Amino acid sequence: MNDDERRRAGTRVRRQVLGDGHVDRAQARENPFTAEFHDLIKRYAWGEIWTRPGLDIRTRRVLVIGTLLALGRWEEFEMHVRAALAEGGFSADDVKEIVLQQAIYCGVPAAHAALTRAEAILATRGPAPRVAARGATRKSRAVKRRPV
Repeated sequence: MNDDERRRAGTRVRRQVLGDGHVDRAQARENPFTAEFHDLIKRYAWGEIWTRPGLDIRTRRVLVIGTLLALGRWEEFEMHVRAALAEGGFSADDVKEIVLQQAIYCGVPAAHAALTRAEAILATRGPAPRVAARGATRKSRAVKRRPV
């Protein structure tokens, strides 16, 4: 693939992942100072890496959200969580599971910060998200108590 093909493929997958609105706004903000950086991202981050056949887009989204959480890159974390919910078919439960998984490997403070940000994003999407409580699919057992 040459640079022009990479650029076109990158723009296509970037629109798929982040949505047309985001990409259009980002392109409108490009200027002579930032143009080379944006071109680098289009060709390599989006055109070379996101288009590789080894992982599907959903898996790449999970990895990116988890990595951004680990690094504390909250602006990008929020952008990718919003995009996963709006464009990627992710549910509140999917986001919650990513955060819980990362809590173990990245630390509770980072996961708490991520959960707070994800909850704020979910709140802007309408009624409170319905997420399954832990063990919600299991049958509950009645506990017999002895009289005191």
